[in-house]
Amino acid sequence: MTLAPPDARPEPVGFRPPPYPYERLSGLRALAEAVPGGIVDCSIGTPCDPPPPDALEALGGSNAERGYPPSAGTPAFRAAAAEYLGRTFGVDVAPSALAACVGTKEMVASTPHYLRLRSPGRDTVLYPSVSYPTYAMGAQLAGCRAVPVPPAEADGGGLDLDAVEPEDARRALLLWVNSPANPSGGLTDLAGAAGWGRSHGVPVFSDECYVAYTWEGRPRSILEAGTDGVVVLHSVSKRSNLAGVRAGFYAGDGALVGYLRAVRQHAGMIVPGPVQAAAAAAWTDDAHVSAQRARYRERLELLSGALSGAGCPTSMPAGGFYLWPRVPGRWSDAWEMAEDLARVAGMLVSPGDLYGPDGAGHVRIAVVQPTERLALVAERLAGSGWS
Repeated sequence: MTLAPPDARPEPVGFRPPPYPYERLSGLRALAEAVPGGIVDCSIGTPCDPPPPDALEALGGSNAERGYPPSAGTPAFRAAAAEYLGRTFGVDVAPSALAACVGTKEMVASTPHYLRLRSPGRDTVLYPSVSYPTYAMGAQLAGCRAVPVPPAEADGGGLDLDAVEPEDARRALLLWVNSPANPSGGLTDLAGAAGWGRSHGVPVFSDECYVAYTWEGRPRSILEAGTDGVVVLHSVSKRSNLAGVRAGFYAGDGALVGYLRAVRQHAGMIVPGPVQAAAAAAWTDDAHVSAQRARYRERLELLSGALSGAGCPTSMPAGGFYLWPRVPGRWSDAWEMAEDLARVAGMLVSPGDLYGPDGAGHVRIAVVQPTERLALVAERLAGSGWS
């Protein structure tokens, strides 16, 4: 007797991860690699310059490899981070209201899930409509609604919080702000965002990983408006050229930080001990940041001048190390401009729609290559008759 086969109907499929944004650049990469002298990759914000020597010494000599490090961060890590906040922004944050995270991207992606467990009646994540893709992806991974907030200005400076629908505010788990903003380089009214969040009962999470590279005025933190209802994220990835070690911290509202610290401990979110030692050394030193600021300023000015001279008006950002030029009319869209830049200048850039539909019409250019490589791009543009 033959048994009937089991039901062969396929299992229903829920979430399907979309292609990772930068994997879409493979065709452009091949064009840039074919240019004599090679590619100049300005598509991703990966630092190329040296980290501070004290951090590398601590990474190799901490003797912290054997035991399990505290998920919240060692006392030395938290003290160094708190002192950095006080030194940079004039704010007093107790180490108990601060904890380590495995790089701020991980924090951005996981926080909506944890907050939804805390507030199951809320299901919406508000985020800048022109922004790094992880803000929206974190909402999707948590099964939440990702609701973009339009920019206050055409090129992405700040947020138009008056445009948030009352129902979206009522359902919001959190509001993300990012200042200086990736990709636009715009600065957000952080005190205004904190006030909006408090008046609507919405926690505001401020991603300030580019704050060391603020060009218009001094560096600013949302913590300057008080800690009630706000949490700030900082990282050594950009500030100290330590993207490979994956270390950052979050700080602010004691109840929010305490809740996230407890949940993340259960989830095994732990920054390795040697990495915590390296990060503590990095937070303690400001001299290497001053040197890096000078490098990025030089590169921004070099490339913005070269692009403007070649017929693509490119202004300096208010902060960050990205250029965000609008696509001139001779190209149909950002992808066509990016293809031309790859073919003519050997420069790989990111079309603006990778950062949301409102980013279409721009390209993002990360000045993270050595100055001599960016000078090569300028030479190629000048000799191409591109303009």
